[in-house]
Amino acid sequence: MTAPRPRPEVLKIDAYVAGESKLPGVNRIIKLSSNEGAFGPPPAASAAFARVAAELHRYPDGGSVELRRALGARFGLDPERIVCGTGSDELIQHLCHAYGGPGTEIVMSMHGFTMYQIAGTYAGSRVLKAPERNLTADVDAMLAAVSAATRIVFLANPNNPTGSLLPQPEVLRLRRGLPADVLLVLDAAYAEYVEQPGYDPGVALVDAGDNTVMLRTFSKIFGLGGMRVGWAYAPAGVVDALNRVRGVFNVNIAAQAAAVAALAEPGWVERVRAHNTEWRGRLTAALTAAGVRVWPSEGNFLLADFDTPARAAAANAALQARGIIVRGMAAYDLPHCLRITVGTAEECTLVAEAVAAFMASARADG
Repeated sequence: MTAPRPRPEVLKIDAYVAGESKLPGVNRIIKLSSNEGAFGPPPAASAAFARVAAELHRYPDGGSVELRRALGARFGLDPERIVCGTGSDELIQHLCHAYGGPGTEIVMSMHGFTMYQIAGTYAGSRVLKAPERNLTADVDAMLAAVSAATRIVFLANPNNPTGSLLPQPEVLRLRRGLPADVLLVLDAAYAEYVEQPGYDPGVALVDAGDNTVMLRTFSKIFGLGGMRVGWAYAPAGVVDALNRVRGVFNVNIAAQAAAVAALAEPGWVERVRAHNTEWRGRLTAALTAAGVRVWPSEGNFLLADFDTPARAAAANAALQARGIIVRGMAAYDLPHCLRITVGTAEECTLVAEAVAAFMASARADG
């Protein structure tokens, strides 16, 4: 007898592995493996979540109308050109299925977010990874990877897990160099953390034509990773396609309420961004002083380079021995690196102390 078999593409996919959250035998865990917000959810979002507890038997608004209006008001965008999803991951999948498929190609940077490869492969597309330059997307390499079969180019900016930021002139050059029928997807999950002048998360390019999409999320600075809320700002044609294929009630009632409230929390983004900028800098300086190379980051995380896979694994074990969970980067072809979320002041201080102790011990051992 033969058992049912999935499509061949599915068996090519390495399942996504989320950041660890537990350590056996450890009571106090410092979880810095998933780039979650350092301060949890905004108080108003928690209150809104509690308020809808009595309405959980009701289906949510299938069009996320109130949330789209709130997003439009907050960011100065047309709500009719916004589509909400169960995290931006869902929207990535829908874009790959709607515009990709067998016989097509999708281009991403070498160390780009792994969901692009998973979703593209699942859709039946061939996913090509363009080489990077200093762990930053290389526009020339990405354009060189484009062929007549290319349908989508994904660019995370800032990029996860490297933290690198492609300057706006280079993003514009990428769009100009792509054929008009190739969709450029700008994933700006970490946009709110960026301090660089001239940065645009994608709004200008979306407004300039009909072939660019901007993705955003509530999982990072807004502290709602557990609610799974993402959104796309896109041309009318892309919005129409996404609304045809997304789940009818894809964003649940509690997630919508919490997201609307999070947008209205006074001073939240500014406070969290200021903390992140300060402690990203402090942690970078501390790890550098300890002898660890830290790649420049515009996100709420650092990519710490320990030179060799063995040393990175040993550093990871040393951190775990202190109850600190960070993210190994072997799945991103960076086995010599660890990604460390910028946590609270106390958490960053503990990480700095643990890494300094590890590096001192490593030097002593020769």
